Amino acid sequence: MVCSSKFQPTDEGDASAVTPLVVTSTTGRRRAEEATHLSHKPPMKEPRTKKVGIVVVVDADASCRAGLKELFESVGLKVRLYASGNAFLEDGIPDTASCLVLDVRLPERSGLKIQEDLARADIHMPIVFVTGHGDIPMAVRAMKAGAVDFLTKPFRSEDLLDAVFSALERDGARRKEQQLRSTLRKKLESLGAREREVVTRVMAGDLNKQIAAKLGLSEFTVKVHRAHAMRKMGAKTLADLVRMIEHCDN
Repeated sequence: MVCSSKFQPTDEGDASAVTPLVVTSTTGRRRAEEATHLSHKPPMKEPRTKKVGIVVVVDADASCRAGLKELFESVGLKVRLYASGNAFLEDGIPDTASCLVLDVRLPERSGLKIQEDLARADIHMPIVFVTGHGDIPMAVRAMKAGAVDFLTKPFRSEDLLDAVFSALERDGARRKEQQLRSTLRKKLESLGAREREVVTRVMAGDLNKQIAAKLGLSEFTVKVHRAHAMRKMGAKTLADLVRMIEHCDN
């Protein structure tokens, strides 16, 4: 089957209104519903805001990949296309906010198997499943495993874009949190041995006098070490310091 979809926004910046899928083979009409259709939808009241991110599309159908690429690029997203899960996994995960638009039925390994492989490798890439062969148990399995959404073909372009933007927002927040935690851990590692000891006692709730007695230091020295630790961590208050250390441990 050869299928293609041409996206024609009716309003500038609005990619939700598109022409239906064009099927050009004798068997295409019967199987059209199994392809990635993006149906007509009235123009939105306001155009979508351009987003930043990479959408990775894994679909065995070349015309569907092309149609999805055009849709996502029309709203400012970068797109990577793969015909199989193996090709995607061999290429690696983008190093910026990204999500995976994944068909369930693929050559070599299924979309659900790819989801399992990513989880096993501790790769946290949000997934939006699309399929023309889904059922409730399959959808439940995918969602329980952390999928952002499970869309059955044909689906509206607006529904797909909503799911993709939600996935990108989730991945962006995760990456920001990961970067913050990494920065705090590096700052924590920069503390000297005494500063670490003092911070540890501070986290335990000890007062300066108690810390001094336990470490065999003067109370003044404890204050100096604590001040140095706060400066290195970038903490303005003792409460800030405690929150930062707790953030590193989470």
